[in-house]
Amino acid sequence: MTLRTYIVEDNATIRENLIGALQELAQIEAIGMAETEDEGKAWLEKHADQWDLAIVDLFLRQGSGLGVLAACRNRLANQKIVVLSNYATPDVRMRCAQLGVDAVFDKSNEIEALVDFCIAHRASSSHQRATAGRAA
Repeated sequence: MTLRTYIVEDNATIRENLIGALQELAQIEAIGMAETEDEGKAWLEKHADQWDLAIVDLFLRQGSGLGVLAACRNRLANQKIVVLSNYATPDVRMRCAQLGVDAVFDKSNEIEALVDFCIAHRASSSHQRATAGRAA
């Protein structure tokens, strides 16, 4: 099973490299992307039950990733949202935690931890779907 992943990142090079790496290493499926706060919020709200993971950068072409995070506070229990930023300072991590983020990763040195998070979430989602299938 792949992990249906939505990415909010305005840097095309970073976005493409991230998608390639996560597809290969963590079996994600990039189901969409946004470069602005408004695009990210609109897609995630409109497709509320169609994603498993959202990866959000904080500094976007328009708006902020914080607005995207706030819009996802009432997501489904099995949906995870993580921040991938160059500014993963203690203050930023605390603010993200207040917004209900599942994890914060620094772009410069925590990509491996992001991959591990994706693999663990995919395994957990597969187990939940298998269990739900047996219960039905």
